[in-house]
Amino acid sequence: MVKEQADNKVYLRIIYLISILIPLVVAFLIFFPAKLAIAGDWIKILPGVHAAINSLTVLTLISALVSIKNGNVKLHRSFMFASLILGVFFLISYVLYHSSVESVKFGDINHDGMVSDAELLKVGTSRVIYLVILASHILLSILVVPFVLFAFYYALSDQIERHKKMVKYTYPVWLYVSITGVVVYFMIKPYYF
Repeated sequence: MVKEQADNKVYLRIIYLISILIPLVVAFLIFFPAKLAIAGDWIKILPGVHAAINSLTVLTLISALVSIKNGNVKLHRSFMFASLILGVFFLISYVLYHSSVESVKFGDINHDGMVSDAELLKVGTSRVIYLVILASHILLSILVVPFVLFAFYYALSDQIERHKKMVKYTYPVWLYVSITGVVVYFMIKPYYF
């Protein structure tokens, strides 16, 4: 019992550490003035890859929900692990892209890195809508990480009641983040290179 409690504390500390490090590392790499020198135009396909990963995550999350509603725990676990793995791939690709390329600005019609007053007039309120969706997407994507990790921990440590309580709120947020990731991509896609 004592060893189990010690193991639990180690896992919980790891979850807290990951939950703090991910946003810090991402922010550092995105906002660091010098970008990585990654050769080739291949890096420019990554936003589309991110949208594809988010789309697959939406499908695996929905499939996981359907599986558990039908009582198929094994299939539910498989879909949830697939969702987690997709999230890891997304994070790696996202960091690689944003640490290598300047962020694209919604409404930058002439691709000069700035949104002029004339460009703002042309895009109208769609920019505000985009920014609201993007802000909610980013904020919730940061907040959901520890809850996803706790939900996995509770499931894997057979604390099913705690798992159920956690996913009641975590699941819809994770699904929202994945869906809005796709929406944000398609909204900003016309302003890419």
